Amino acid sequence: MRLAVIIGSTRSGRFGPTVAHWLAQQAAKQFEVDLLDLKAADLPTTLPDTDDETPAQVAVLAPRLAAADAFAVVTPEINCSFPASLKTALDWYYEEWHAKPVAIISYGRESGGCYATAQLRQVFTELQAVTIRNTVALPCYWEQFTADGGWPKASAGYEAQAKLMLDQLVWWAEALQGARTRRPYKH
Repeated sequence: MRLAVIIGSTRSGRFGPTVAHWLAQQAAKQFEVDLLDLKAADLPTTLPDTDDETPAQVAVLAPRLAAADAFAVVTPEINCSFPASLKTALDWYYEEWHAKPVAIISYGRESGGCYATAQLRQVFTELQAVTIRNTVALPCYWEQFTADGGWPKASAGYEAQAKLMLDQLVWWAEALQGARTRRPYKH
């Protein structure tokens, strides 16, 4: 099973790569992981008309998304929502998301990104993807660094949350992959 872990923030000084690399380590026990950084992808922010040529950056990322059996989206919460860079990535693609499960890992202040997660669920539903119930929310994540600068502290309990979420993601990925194999998804 192939998992695309998507770093949704492109902001300077972002925390997303720290979370994404940590999650990729957890997920590697169950998935082949492809780490996708939207900052490196550098997708155009202006969407074209339907007749316009696909920009090179969009064409490069498309096969990586299409090859994924599941997605894990790492997102900060900004102004009670998810970042524009992530919305841009969601809007550039359509069929790549269809009938695939999505796990959401959010971080932020006291809410831990729960508002961003709620909004992402709505968008992924429109993209005909399935968000799994369990998430990993990281409230006040900056308090979970160890004395030597590692993240997270063992006492944070994030590993148990990630394991439950990833176990559910594996189940959904296997179920939906089997369904897509037996009967191609029609939209």
